[in-house]
Amino acid sequence: MNDLALARNDGARVEKTGTTCSGVLSRASAIEWELRLPGQPVLTVHDNHWANGERDVVLYKPTVVPEMPAALSNLHNRLRSGIYTTERRGELRIMVFPTYVDRQDRPRVKKSLTTADLADQVGLTRLRELTAREGVSLGPAFDRPNLPLVDLDDPQHEKPLQHALFFPAADDETPVVAFTCFKIVPVLRHIDWLSPDDD
Repeated sequence: MNDLALARNDGARVEKTGTTCSGVLSRASAIEWELRLPGQPVLTVHDNHWANGERDVVLYKPTVVPEMPAALSNLHNRLRSGIYTTERRGELRIMVFPTYVDRQDRPRVKKSLTTADLADQVGLTRLRELTAREGVSLGPAFDRPNLPLVDLDDPQHEKPLQHALFFPAADDETPVVAFTCFKIVPVLRHIDWLSPDDD
């Protein structure tokens, strides 16, 4: 993403207490990732591994949030992406729900899109880069009858569906990169920290 750089913080994991995506109070061990853009405050992404077995990725809200536009400030600790097991052994999935910003500068997500609309919102190049990773694929999130084929060479524009990115359980990088692409980058574009063609 040109000037946007994502790097894992190799320091110790951050231990914290909070509420999981399912609403359970639990302790988490978070792997920190730093998202840097020249001339802007560093953003911190947490890959939370909860003691009860749940896992999610979120834009972490520090004690003092640096000055930034409201839309980005409002994304901190909101719109987490859960990471779930699938029926295939050794495979995980993260939902592909891209962010948009409403009139009150609140980040929201669109859950059901045609594959063509998803490619328009996220960027076809970005989706292809993600699915070019070893063992990573894009498909329908749920096994439902009569769902169209998810094909990035010919993205369908007939039927909205919920998409998910599937990846190997040993791959710690892909869900964080995906979260950055789906959840953070659209907000950075909205506030003009990234240009629309910075893909």
